[in-house]
Amino acid sequence: MRGRRSTRGRRSMRGHGPVKTWLTADEIARLALPGLPESREAMSRKAARDGWSSHRALARPRAGRGGGFEYHVGLLPLDARLAYAARQMGGTIEAGLAAVQAAPDIAAATTRQAQAERDARLALIGAYDAFERSADLPRMAAVSIFARLYRRGDLAVPDFVRATVKRLSGRTLMRWLAMRRSGDIGRLAVDRGAARRGQGILEQAENGEIKVKALALIVRQPALSADHVRDYLIDLYGETLSYRGRSVAMPTVRAFQAALKRWRAGHAMELMALTHPDGFKSRYRASGARAHLVTALNALWEIDASPADVLTRDGRYSLYVCIDVFSRRLTILVTRTPRAEAVALLIRKALIAWGVPERIKTDNGSDFVAKASKRLFAALGIEADTANPFSPEEKGTVERAIGTVQRDLMATLPGFIGHSVADRKVIEQRKAFAARLGQDDAQAFCVDLSAAELGRYCDTWAEGRYAHRPHGGLAGATPFQVAAAWRQPVRRVADEAALALLCAPIAGQDGYRTVGKQGLRIDHLFYLSPELRVGERVFVRLDPADMGRVFVFAEDGETFRAIALAPGMAGLDRAAIVAETRASQKRFIDQGTKALRREARAIKPRDVVEALNRRAAARAGTLVEFPKRAEAHSTPELAAAGSAVRAGRAAVPPSHGEAVPGPAPAADPTPEVTPLRSFETPQIRYRRALGLEARLAAAETLSTEEALWLGGYRQTPEYRSLATLYADFGDQALR
Repeated sequence: MRGRRSTRGRRSMRGHGPVKTWLTADEIARLALPGLPESREAMSRKAARDGWSSHRALARPRAGRGGGFEYHVGLLPLDARLAYAARQMGGTIEAGLAAVQAAPDIAAATTRQAQAERDARLALIGAYDAFERSADLPRMAAVSIFARLYRRGDLAVPDFVRATVKRLSGRTLMRWLAMRRSGDIGRLAVDRGAARRGQGILEQAENGEIKVKALALIVRQPALSADHVRDYLIDLYGETLSYRGRSVAMPTVRAFQAALKRWRAGHAMELMALTHPDGFKSRYRASGARAHLVTALNALWEIDASPADVLTRDGRYSLYVCIDVFSRRLTILVTRTPRAEAVALLIRKALIAWGVPERIKTDNGSDFVAKASKRLFAALGIEADTANPFSPEEKGTVERAIGTVQRDLMATLPGFIGHSVADRKVIEQRKAFAARLGQDDAQAFCVDLSAAELGRYCDTWAEGRYAHRPHGGLAGATPFQVAAAWRQPVRRVADEAALALLCAPIAGQDGYRTVGKQGLRIDHLFYLSPELRVGERVFVRLDPADMGRVFVFAEDGETFRAIALAPGMAGLDRAAIVAETRASQKRFIDQGTKALRREARAIKPRDVVEALNRRAAARAGTLVEFPKRAEAHSTPELAAAGSAVRAGRAAVPPSHGEAVPGPAPAADPTPEVTPLRSFETPQIRYRRALGLEARLAAAETLSTEEALWLGGYRQTPEYRSLATLYADFGDQALR
């Protein structure tokens, strides 16, 4: 509850000297401050009740007569403190006006709005100076109280200041004081509408480069914040910018935030064109009506595919849609997976219903640019027109048609799973809830359709609801009316059986097969035909109505060769077909090998071997064999066997009267010694190498075998390791 304010107290405390910060209970009561008693006795009781005297830093004994306590103004309630401070603001208007008059004239360098902003801020700074001189308060406390008083409307300031500065915070006042202290009072001149007019610092600084570089950075990395952009520009230009012939400080982060928000809104189309091309095409790229580009029925068809927004009992299927751009009539094919076979079936369905088009527009999908699809278009005499990559707008008619199918038909069918991520989230939540209830996916999504039923619904919708509904692109006419009103001839395929064969799916990915001994292998089945030859490369089309039959063409895909049958699938006798195939093969071979057999009979049995021998002899006369490097190979068994052979030879005496040929064998000097080693050890081999090396050093000639052995042995790790040991330990290393 606010107390009655005393005029006497207010007049007595107003002045231009320092603010008195220590007051007695009687002085506080005489001030008649809001929320405080106005009598000395009541004020003393309040101070005792609130324990003011216990605050040692804010209460002190009174030094004058009568004793008692003096209390710091910090103990007063907030409203009372603000009211007391406001009464000390004598001379603030005069101080503020004096600060404005002392500032330099900037009328020629800036706008009127910026000049008004600077003058209002200078007036507030001057008023604060007067308040600070009279207040015995710390700087932060004085700034906070001054700003609060201004917001409450308790400060006496010029009217134009109130009109210009709507709100004031302590931080803002501190920033203005820092600008004045640094001598940069020009920064106080702010034209708040300059940015909206494209004349702000961020728009015009550095000849407009700041805005360009900031936008380029956003284009490069759209997720960057204003703080990131500001730091990047400070790194390029420093803390100051050149703006209208003067140097200004880099704007704050909040200024960048506002500018980026403003630029994103003002340049939304340009930014989207650079950062989100698909969104730009969908939202901004200019597009005119397409109907005037096509002036005849069946002049242009567009085809495209999309997963159906419906689940069936067989899983999720895809929708292939074909639309005649002139009449807007469309046909739909439901298929399991996007493949070239689906394109062929869709084209066949449309050809039978509408006739032959002049041109078909597709995108770059693998099913549309597959060899099978290109071959089909060429065989039918239809020009295939492929849209540029990432350019759905080039076939916008079928794109919109697919959207119509999804929204108008799929959303009405059981098993609908939503058009977007948001729709899908809702359905996923329902699915999770259903799982908690023990339901399966089919129950959660209400899956009730088969793929065949989905196809029938699509046909009924296309021929019924869609074909007879007014179309905006047809000036309100329906697709059925436009097609029925066409009076010019329409090209049609007379032989539907031939069309069915051309549209039949091909074998495998490219349709090519090589005839093997067992026939044509297709999907683990073998197809036989007497007309086909083993090793022949052919092009194969499947018969959609009969899995036991395929149509075989030459490798060019145009010349018909034969119909091949799978005996088991066709219910035929495999042995009879194989016999007929062998007989046909024999006739073909006999006819083609008459000349070969005649020449073969003219060649004598010995002609080949004699020719080979003559050729070998001629070649041997010009070649000399180089001796091969050899190593002695021995095992304990071989050494033992050699000892036994030598012992046997020595034990056989010569025959009576028979002279012993050759010299008598030398007597064994140590007949009683049994050799410890019967094979060549590394040490023995190394001693052998040392002996050969000594002979070479003595200029002796080695035999070819000895030279080859020594050269090869020197390359072995054994020789190198023993050479190292021999160099260090001598003969001790070879024992």
